[in-house]
Amino acid sequence: WSSDVCSSDLFNMIKSYVPEKNIVQCKKGSGAQTFNVVLDMALKLNDDEIVYFVENDYVHKPNSKKVLEEGFEVGANFVCLYDHPDKYLNATDGGNPQIENGGEYTQVFLSKTCHWKLTNSTTMTFATKVKTLKVNEPILRKWTNRTYPEDYKMFLELREKGYALISPIPSYSTHGDLPWMAPLVNWENEL
Repeated sequence: WSSDVCSSDLFNMIKSYVPEKNIVQCKKGSGAQTFNVVLDMALKLNDDEIVYFVENDYVHKPNSKKVLEEGFEVGANFVCLYDHPDKYLNATDGGNPQIENGGEYTQVFLSKTCHWKLTNSTTMTFATKVKTLKVNEPILRKWTNRTYPEDYKMFLELREKGYALISPIPSYSTHGDLPWMAPLVNWENEL
């Protein structure tokens, strides 16, 4: 667990779930810079280890860890548990630039727990294996070298290189901002 500028209340809450020796506090001042701190740490792990990068404004449904692991079992390189609402909002209406007619062109997969869709991008909340991080480190650094990560462009470039990103339908996590909460899940009942 790594956090950029964490209040004492939040730090104490985190310690109730994660041993303090596994918590790194840093003051980098931006999500992109904090991502790179965690990326540095992740690159030192075993190649087959799954690393889950999670921004601080996400919540998850129960059993999310199991579902996340299933995403790799269906063959994905990158797994996100967030079904981003921008995938259902036409580009002309301010949605994802690749969305037309209220959806994206995709392929759907089935795991033990849910359906997954191949998607073009997500936020900086995603999982991958260390070996995938190592091969793609230049791409990850390229799009996270400023204050704000350019996740959309990062995932498009990864896709062009043949790396698959999937997300479950419906979602197993959501962004905390009301306009960007994942669709079709009553999040109040899930938490």
